[in-house]
Amino acid sequence: MKALYLALAALPLLGACATIPAVQPDTAVDTPSVLATSVQTREQAAADPSEALVSAADPRAAGAGAKILRQGGSATDAAIATMLALTVVEPQSSGIGGGGFYVRGNAAGDVITIDGREKAPAAATPAWFTGPDGTPLQYRDAVLTGLSVGVPGNVALAANAHRRFGKLAWADLFAPAIALAEGGFEVTPRFHEYLGRFKDRAAASAFGRSRFFTPVGDPLPVGTKVRNPQLAETLRAIATGGAAAFYEGTSAADLADVAARATPRAERMTAADLAQYAATPRAPVCGQYRAYRVCGMGPPSSGATTVYAILKQLERFDLASIGANSATFWHLFAESQRLAYADRERYLADDDFVAVPVGWLTDANYLASRSALISPDSRMSEVAAGVAPGLAMAPPDGDEPPEYGTSHFVTRDPDGNAVSYTSTIEGPFGSGLTFGGFYLNNELTDFSFVAEQDGRPVANRVEGGKRPRSSMAPTLVYGPDGSLLMAVGAAGGGTIPVQTAKAIIAAIDFGLPASETLAFPMLYSPGDTIVVEEGTSLVALTSALEALGHTVTARALPLKANAIICEAKGCIGAADPRSEGATVSR
Repeated sequence: MKALYLALAALPLLGACATIPAVQPDTAVDTPSVLATSVQTREQAAADPSEALVSAADPRAAGAGAKILRQGGSATDAAIATMLALTVVEPQSSGIGGGGFYVRGNAAGDVITIDGREKAPAAATPAWFTGPDGTPLQYRDAVLTGLSVGVPGNVALAANAHRRFGKLAWADLFAPAIALAEGGFEVTPRFHEYLGRFKDRAAASAFGRSRFFTPVGDPLPVGTKVRNPQLAETLRAIATGGAAAFYEGTSAADLADVAARATPRAERMTAADLAQYAATPRAPVCGQYRAYRVCGMGPPSSGATTVYAILKQLERFDLASIGANSATFWHLFAESQRLAYADRERYLADDDFVAVPVGWLTDANYLASRSALISPDSRMSEVAAGVAPGLAMAPPDGDEPPEYGTSHFVTRDPDGNAVSYTSTIEGPFGSGLTFGGFYLNNELTDFSFVAEQDGRPVANRVEGGKRPRSSMAPTLVYGPDGSLLMAVGAAGGGTIPVQTAKAIIAAIDFGLPASETLAFPMLYSPGDTIVVEEGTSLVALTSALEALGHTVTARALPLKANAIICEAKGCIGAADPRSEGATVSR
């Protein structure tokens, strides 16, 4: 049901090969005409290694993080400033109305992760998405209501990370975002396009209509300066009062009321749901791929286990010799995805509620047995999840579709600390509901709309206080010598683990430079059909893939990745050329 709704919107966003300029390192984030006056080409940015840098989906947000680094801030400080700035300049994708996952590694390779995923209200039950007739709601009947809104987690996540790893004062991290909200930011081509394509969400509230649309209801033209004093006021309150200004008192009660009034059932979000929210440190999920150590976010994220399964199931193949332009490689990549996503769909959920067999899913022997199912000469006729010892979870109600409402960013400081952070409000403009100058997420639609199948519980069903499963995959990769090779992640719903895995393969197996790693073409195969990225070299491989037994279609995909890749001469930022992303050095 989710796939049907989103497929209607699956039109190209920007030209796949569009070149977006990057901001120069000394650009001030609060300069209103940042995009027009202080630019350099992506190739020039990639040519300058640096010990401290930020890569984000918007140059103004990357500039915010870099400004904090120039003030002596840590990688964590820079990541928080970037997340806050994205709330202003990329309101359709992420920010304080949603949640995120934070993965940090230091120069010694010690990795910690913090879970800032949104939670369902305490009153939610497995029947949350069930209609009066007892059947599951359609996605479009739930998404623009309070049923879709989870308790936001990004502010709590930022506060937790700052307490542990921040260097600058908390309030300092808000200054760049407040300057952007008060001074104004220009509408970019991508934001303009989102306003038009997703007007049902963007203009669902009086705030959205008045802030981002003309009096006759058209999206604001590209280049229009937008000010958001309401958001500036919200950010200033949190800067002064800390996370409590968001999760307690009048503000929390009013936010909960916005979601509650839009919820068509007696069970609703309350102020207590916000007061009880806490970001939670989790154990990282790490594994060995060839000579490299890959670490990411565990449940409720499916990112780390899925990325690692895709990689590990391919480890027995000499991908470098097979070649990046070979139909055989892309066939193997598709088959490994099919196996990894089958396990992901059955077993991944919030492990505070479900016994997620992470150790079994990442066990080298188990993944070797899964790899043995892959033939380089033909497609597997059927793919099923493995059978985890002692667990009886039902299959899900369908694949998670590609989505458009997430942002990833990476930071590195001069001390060698790196942060890979994915932030989201789920779909474009989230639920369409707004509060305090920002959009509230529709994260709860990431739960399964079906609670049971064949008398067995679905792992990712709704439960009170539960976090929905996520595809977000913030990842750190360490080289054979133990030093950081890569901090990487992506946006794009169900495509995120694949985007992340392909970037790692591009860097490790094919040795591509930073400027080409994220530009590497995309093939997405979570089920029985391969989707190849239209306008790329993969389209020419369609016949060869079909000869191996695949059903292949070409279309645009919501691809948006960011990375930092470190080499002997230093670290280089990379931003997906399909996006408006940029890298800014300290």
